[in-house]
Amino acid sequence: MPPHGRSLGDDEQRPLLHPDSDAASQYSHETLQVQFTADDEENPRAWGPRKKLINVAIIALMAILTPLASSMFTPGIRQIADDLHTTEQKVIATTTGFVIMMGFGPLVWAPLSEDFGRRTLYIFCFAVFTVLQAASAVSPNISSLIAIRTISGFFGSVGLANGGGTINDMYEPSERAGVFGWYLLGPLLGPTLGPLFGGVIVTRLGWRWIYWILTIICAINTGIGYLFLRETYAPVLLARRKAELTQRDDTGGKRMRYYFDGEDERPLSKKLLASMKRPFVIFVQPIVLTMSLYQALIFGTTYSIYTNMQKIYSEEPYSFSSEKIGLLYLGPGLGFLTSVRFLVPRIDTVFNRLTDRNGGKALPEYRLPLANVGSILIPASLFWFAWTVQYRVHWLASIASTYFYGVGQVVVFNSVQNYYIDSFSTYAASAIAGGSVFRSIVGGVVPLFAPMLFDKLGYGWGISCFGFVAVLIAPSPLLFYYFGERVRERFQITV
Repeated sequence: MPPHGRSLGDDEQRPLLHPDSDAASQYSHETLQVQFTADDEENPRAWGPRKKLINVAIIALMAILTPLASSMFTPGIRQIADDLHTTEQKVIATTTGFVIMMGFGPLVWAPLSEDFGRRTLYIFCFAVFTVLQAASAVSPNISSLIAIRTISGFFGSVGLANGGGTINDMYEPSERAGVFGWYLLGPLLGPTLGPLFGGVIVTRLGWRWIYWILTIICAINTGIGYLFLRETYAPVLLARRKAELTQRDDTGGKRMRYYFDGEDERPLSKKLLASMKRPFVIFVQPIVLTMSLYQALIFGTTYSIYTNMQKIYSEEPYSFSSEKIGLLYLGPGLGFLTSVRFLVPRIDTVFNRLTDRNGGKALPEYRLPLANVGSILIPASLFWFAWTVQYRVHWLASIASTYFYGVGQVVVFNSVQNYYIDSFSTYAASAIAGGSVFRSIVGGVVPLFAPMLFDKLGYGWGISCFGFVAVLIAPSPLLFYYFGERVRERFQITV
């Protein structure tokens, strides 16, 4: 109903305006709240399935292209080193810079999206990322390639930084995990598909065409995003509506005060400072710190194995070409797809069932039970891979282990990311950003030292080191399931 019996047009009823007695006493008797109604067409959670899925598809493609670019060159490491007259170790360093900045980028893009909205940052950052792919294609030396890829990792991280927050904007907690699983498939599948496509491109066209093809695909995705991507962050949408209503009233000579829940009226400089501090404040919480360590282990292990696949399978007794080595990445890729199709939707099922048992009260910890499946599969598959490679067993035996590694990786990532979102709902993007930093630093730095570890200890004990660490941290989902609520209550945050 319109406030005070006045007639408002349809456009002015979305979001719903109504008097609020508490706020009115704070401001004046002419204060009205701006809010969404359940079926409001401007409310992202009230959008139809088609509109939501278009948004998810665009950001999912952004989220897959950046990790794809991080690993796509790996089959061409030797070719790049020869062409740029450098060492293979320096070529691997291009991944280090890229992945580290892929972790630091969310510290900027996630909090900024909570001030200026998601859409603007998606379009701006991915346009810059597209240009940097073309710059990588024409790099004259290894120094420029490292520098350009480092910067591109920073801008390309926008899809990883804000994707979880965008999905949280559109979907209710009871239905989020299934959709989030398909989105998160991108960041996990990207590093896996990259070498597969890269192997074909390097063999048939040369390594520079990797970046030309990325330029074309990223440009298309940016254009589609510009045309079809919609803003989803509720505080930004409500702030825009408030500004429109205030401007209308000023023009009409009315004296009305509007506000919305969660409104931050501090000066822009103070809001930006608080926004930039927010991911760090969240990161030091025991929940995020511990589970980020778990994700960092997975990230570091994945990139350490991926960057050494060329060396492992190009030597005797396998002697595979770059194209054939690229096909081996289908092992974990199939594991990812299996997990997203059969396990990830069960995260919502378990969450809803436990919520019902708890009298309808949902707890973030109800996202964690299925993470225990991954806690078993990840160390088991690492030991399996380590020793089949060490003893040069048939290639199918070692690649079979990567399938189960992929299954475990997806279910852990999905459980943890949904746990972050439920624990820090309004600032979901900042929570994910805080968790991504350590993960990306480890994922970028560890592969630099992995070859030395493997040379000294062999693949058996070298990869087993990652397995032992995975065993040590495996109980963390179980521990937080039982004690996470107490931890959250004890370590309250002010963001």
